[in-house]
Amino acid sequence: MMMRRCTKALPLLIALLLQASAVLAAEPPKLDPANTAWMITATVLVLFMTLPGLALFYAGLVRAKNALSMLMQCFAITCMVTLAWVVAGYSIAFGDGGTLNAWYGGFDKSFLSGIAVATLKGSIPETVFAMFQLTFAIITPALVIGAYAERVRFAGMLLFSLLWLLLVYCPIAHWVWGDGWLQKMGIMDFAGGTVVHLNAGMAALVCALVLGRRKGFPDTAMPPHNMTMAVTGACMLWVGWFGFNAGSALAADGSAGMAMLVTHIGAATGSLAWLFCEWLRYGKPSVLGIVTGMVAGLGTITPASGFVGPMGAIAIGAIAGTACFFATSWMKRSLKIDDSLDVTPVHGVGGILGTFLTGVFAAPFLGGVGYAEGVTMGGQVMVQLTGILAVGAWCGIVTWVLLKLSDAMTGMRVTGDEETEGLDTVEHNEKGYNL
Repeated sequence: MMMRRCTKALPLLIALLLQASAVLAAEPPKLDPANTAWMITATVLVLFMTLPGLALFYAGLVRAKNALSMLMQCFAITCMVTLAWVVAGYSIAFGDGGTLNAWYGGFDKSFLSGIAVATLKGSIPETVFAMFQLTFAIITPALVIGAYAERVRFAGMLLFSLLWLLLVYCPIAHWVWGDGWLQKMGIMDFAGGTVVHLNAGMAALVCALVLGRRKGFPDTAMPPHNMTMAVTGACMLWVGWFGFNAGSALAADGSAGMAMLVTHIGAATGSLAWLFCEWLRYGKPSVLGIVTGMVAGLGTITPASGFVGPMGAIAIGAIAGTACFFATSWMKRSLKIDDSLDVTPVHGVGGILGTFLTGVFAAPFLGGVGYAEGVTMGGQVMVQLTGILAVGAWCGIVTWVLLKLSDAMTGMRVTGDEETEGLDTVEHNEKGYNL
């Protein structure tokens, strides 16, 4: 009798359990204060990378007559990108593009529509997520200005940067992070190997080729005017990069902790690799070399930071410092391409290497987190290469078109006499130094 009653009650019990599971599954996500606090901190760190980090780094690397113009460009890009992000950029990158969602996010979130105080993105406020992603959108076009430093009109720079943000950066961010086609394919890009570094590096190469060399390059020496300023900015970049990479976990968890650890290891290893390459080749290690190696190590570890372990970070950092050193030398001495502040060989080459090597060093036997179910190392590497080629092609073609359009509308390059006088005076009627 007891057995019969249990048998009759079993379907009812199963139905109740299924109903309870459905209720639990339907519960809305809850705000996590710890994750929110960390993401607010990470957002501040990433903004700190551009202002004042990148601004001081770039300003110190150019000649004195152009120092103020570099500070101005970084500051103006920060302001302009902020407004463009609110109006349309965030929506293009992270909105729902409907039938075209594989390619762009549409305009359903224009002016941050639908984002209120209580709106969540996972376990954090969507306001914080939007602000965090804004800091990435700010620094990427700011990186590109290093390629054409000392020779571009301020108005042309602003127009080109705005168009480039909306037509290059935001669509690619959607492909990789906004539920676009590369994300669905399974690309592993934790914090911006393709979206930020490869993107900026390819744009820098096109800019350097289209706009041409500075007056006197490569015969006239154009050393940094203030290495103390440049090193100060570089140190700020290193510290801010913890927010860049560890913040991309979007949570205060073990993934963020590992990302922070391997980021630091990659930076240190990249610095030393560049230093020793330079020491062996030229007889003396330079301060410029060690800080540039740091940037190369950081840029290269960025896509891998949430997927590899410490040993992978050492390998990636060593490869980054060595490869980017020789790429820089080859571009300037052999190809004679005037990428003023080495954006292409450092960020571009670093982004390509980092994205490719993520597919290798994510393997569990190399200390990584492993791949999606059913994916092999070879399969993941092919996905990574697909992302590299797609991002490079889109960025290269659209950047060329936007440069031509911006040049036709505002003029991109200053005259030879204006270049000789310096952009501080010509473009802003001010001087960085009044000695």
